Amino acid sequence: MYYYKTDVGLIGIADNGQAVTDLFFANEIAPGDAVQKETSLIRQTAHQMEEYLQGKRRFFDLPLHLEGTAMQQMVWKALLKIPYGQTRSYKQIAEQIGRPRAYRAVGRANNRNPISIIVPCHRVIGANGKLVGYGGGLELKQHLLNLERVHAGQSFA
Repeated sequence: MYYYKTDVGLIGIADNGQAVTDLFFANEIAPGDAVQKETSLIRQTAHQMEEYLQGKRRFFDLPLHLEGTAMQQMVWKALLKIPYGQTRSYKQIAEQIGRPRAYRAVGRANNRNPISIIVPCHRVIGANGKLVGYGGGLELKQHLLNLERVHAGQSFA
C-alpha cells in the first residue's frame, strides 16, 4: 500500500503483488494487513490515476483483484461497463445484472467497492438523478462526474 497526493486529496492504493486490490481516500480505513511500500504496480496505478484526473485517460489498463460476494462481483462488473462520462441508477444496474428488485443490494455492493474510481462507483446515482453516497464524499463524486462530462464532450447540465 502507498499513498499519493492528488488533485482530489490523498489517495491510497494497495496491491497483492499481482493486481490492484484497493483504492481508497484519506478518510477511509486502509486494508488492515497492508505494508507501506510503493511497488511498480502501485506506481503504474498512480500514474494512470493522475492521467485520469487530468482528463487524459478514460480507461484504466490494470490488473484488478476484487474480493466479494457473488452479488458484489456482479455489481462491480456492471460498474466497469458504465461508459466514461455517463451515469446509471441503482435500479438500472439491478436490471442490468438480471435482479430488477435488488437495487438496495446494488447500493450496498456499490458502497463496498474496494477500488474506487477505477471501478467507477461514482457513476451510480439515484433514480431521481440526485447524487447519493460516496466514500470520498458527494463533493468529490460531483467533481469526478463533472471532470468526465467535460472531457467526454458533454455539458454540465
